[in-house]
Amino acid sequence: MSILDRFRRTKAPDETRNYTSQMMASRFVEITGQRGIADLTATVQGCISLWESGLSLADVNGTDALTPRDLTLMARQLGLKGESVFLMGDDRLIPVSQWDLKTRDGIPTAYRLTLPDVAGGRSFTALAGEVLHIRVGSTVEAPWRGTAPLMRASLTAGLLHAVESALSDVYADSPLGSQVVPMPEDPNISNEQLARSFRGQRGRVLLRESTAVTAAGGPAPTTDWRPSDLSPDLSRTMSTESMAAARQAILGVYGVLPSLMDAQAAGPSVREGQRHLAQWQLQPIATLIAQEASEKLGTAVSLDTLRPTQAYDAGGRARTLAGVIEGMAAAKEAGLSDEQVTAALNFAGITDRAYP
Repeated sequence: MSILDRFRRTKAPDETRNYTSQMMASRFVEITGQRGIADLTATVQGCISLWESGLSLADVNGTDALTPRDLTLMARQLGLKGESVFLMGDDRLIPVSQWDLKTRDGIPTAYRLTLPDVAGGRSFTALAGEVLHIRVGSTVEAPWRGTAPLMRASLTAGLLHAVESALSDVYADSPLGSQVVPMPEDPNISNEQLARSFRGQRGRVLLRESTAVTAAGGPAPTTDWRPSDLSPDLSRTMSTESMAAARQAILGVYGVLPSLMDAQAAGPSVREGQRHLAQWQLQPIATLIAQEASEKLGTAVSLDTLRPTQAYDAGGRARTLAGVIEGMAAAKEAGLSDEQVTAALNFAGITDRAYP
């Protein structure tokens, strides 16, 4: 038998594949991705809490399916994953934990959904018309998929997590507040007894006579009993400045003004931060949710986050209303028609859409 025949008759080993490992590998980018554990930082969770509270307070018109609980879940999913999927049930919306989709011309046509349950989720297929799919931060290359704010600021999120982890390790393991007192003239047993006598003696001045002398028999040196501090000097690491810069960048990608989280912020600054968050972040997201719900539910749906959160200048609105009333009274005295008054209001930007 030739060597070639032996190789031909050699049986190939059976190929085994682990389905669980394949699924874990496929979900690795989705679970960790460029965000990692930074989702668990206090800054990110604080921003998501603002999203949850703002959307849960929204005024919903046109449907009863969008409950505050559903809007809260949508806000958290959008903040962490950039997209949220709900299945339209008979009388309510059912949240979806995992999904896969099929597209045509970049538009989803069918979904493979996994619904969460205590005993284990169940999977099935649904058409696109039966699913609410809200996306933020979509790209032209993948318009059917959203991107989380942290994926748009992955370097900053990683820096924030690295600094917080380093500081937590320092406070957990470093000998903060510990000092070493040199005692070269005593044996180890005496030093141990002296160390035990210092234990628990807080707020007191502990004195002990030192007998250390120089080699020539002179007086005690001035360096005797000078303590050495073991606490690390964190000011050289620029950790405070790095954390502040990363924190402000994270707040920026979530649409939260840094002044809203400032401990020295006053009332006007807090109101401006709330106004900015509601007008430039939450209301556009609410508009996307309303558009998706209108298309799938077949009825006109609108969401308003400005009125419940009072995201406007109350004093300015009062002055504007007084000016409008005064102007309408003057227009009535001048004999202007309703069409002319409406045209004047539209020219000034005073409409029902601008002032809900």
